[in-house]
Amino acid sequence: MAIANKIKISFIGAGSTSFCPLTIRDILLSDKLNQLELELCLMDISEENMAFNKRYAQRTAEILGRKAVITATTSLERALEGADFVITAIDVRRSYYWSMDFHVPRKYGSKQIFGENGGPGGMFHTLRNMGPMIEIAKTMERLCPEALMINYSNPEAKLVEAVSRLTNIRVVGLCHGIGMGIHQLSMFLEIPEDEILVKGCGLNHFGWFQRIEHKHTGEDLYPLLREKEGKANILALWDELALLRTAFRIYGLYPYPGSNHIGEYLSWAEDFLAGRLVQFYYDPLLEDPWETGNIPEFVYSLSSGSSPIMEPLFPAPEPEGTPSWRDRMMNERAEDLKPSNEVAIPIIEALTFDIKTSLNAVNMQNKGKIPGLDDDMVVELPAYADGRGIHTEKMDPLPDAITEMIRVQGTIHKLLIEAYVEKSRKKLLQALLLDPNGTSYKNTVEMINEMCERQKDALPEMHW
Repeated sequence: MAIANKIKISFIGAGSTSFCPLTIRDILLSDKLNQLELELCLMDISEENMAFNKRYAQRTAEILGRKAVITATTSLERALEGADFVITAIDVRRSYYWSMDFHVPRKYGSKQIFGENGGPGGMFHTLRNMGPMIEIAKTMERLCPEALMINYSNPEAKLVEAVSRLTNIRVVGLCHGIGMGIHQLSMFLEIPEDEILVKGCGLNHFGWFQRIEHKHTGEDLYPLLREKEGKANILALWDELALLRTAFRIYGLYPYPGSNHIGEYLSWAEDFLAGRLVQFYYDPLLEDPWETGNIPEFVYSLSSGSSPIMEPLFPAPEPEGTPSWRDRMMNERAEDLKPSNEVAIPIIEALTFDIKTSLNAVNMQNKGKIPGLDDDMVVELPAYADGRGIHTEKMDPLPDAITEMIRVQGTIHKLLIEAYVEKSRKKLLQALLLDPNGTSYKNTVEMINEMCERQKDALPEMHW
């Protein structure tokens, strides 16, 4: 695509405390984009939630000497009118509902371990975000039909597939999970990350490295990885690596991004995640967190040094006057600002200025690139971007067992989209009974009824 001298980038979900500040910084650091008449429009349904990011964008532009026009609005139409690129990072009361997604299915016998993207919890998460995502895409059809939607919202693959199937909008999903996998490879191989080249594909949060090579020599690093993994302490970083290592031994390919993520798609993952016992931990004798609103703390894994289980019984309070993370961001100097490792802005630069840019992982419709999977299923695979668009790469077949696990998830994607369109709890039931982390028929029906009642303010209307 070619944009003469103006560009409008709209960020939907500008109350985000993670992707929005990173994206603001990346946009304003881009010399190429700031050569144009640049408008950055922030949009969120809550003006209060996006107020900090607006101030951060204005200050960042000031210290970098950028002349970008920065606007903020609670109107989706105003944000999308005339947009060239639309970046989405949305969620609905994330911790409040995610804690339910984790606990309620397990109460009914599901062995899911995370409840974010896969398993029963991931399905309810999908249905909560599907309505807003389709609303954004349908509004784009009216106001900026040629714009590209760049999505960070989870569950990534399911939402991108819904937009692809139900609208005419061009959409790509991005995730930094493959970078997490490269970091793990670096630890095992004892080779710097920037010297490792990979080709991986599969499903978002359930990807598999088909090739691992040394950047400078072209050496196939899989033999060295097998040797090093076999010698490594089997208990080291248990929650982060144990399931990945076991899957590597079973299927012959190293998976990514992390154990708790890939475990959402495996029926046998529970034994390898000790941290499942403290996910959103609460004592029911003391309170019901969804009644009191005191949502328990999320624990990523027991291996994480930032986990609350690593803290002393009575953590010392921070010294008086300790600046908050927001204060620290607002006091950044121009020389402190560095680009993130996210690729939304490199993609925008590639499309706008016709710069061929390699991408380790994008989430787009398969269209025959991974053998054995439906063409219209959204998968994760490498690509490159240039002035003509984003071009995904043809991949070798994955092992049959992996292909089949991913293919089942593709059917679940379809059923969830049909459940949303048809307002059908029965289609949701079909998807849940197909999932490897499902439970009995009776328990599944009761779980649907409870979740639809507990989350009725956020889920789409669905009936039996």
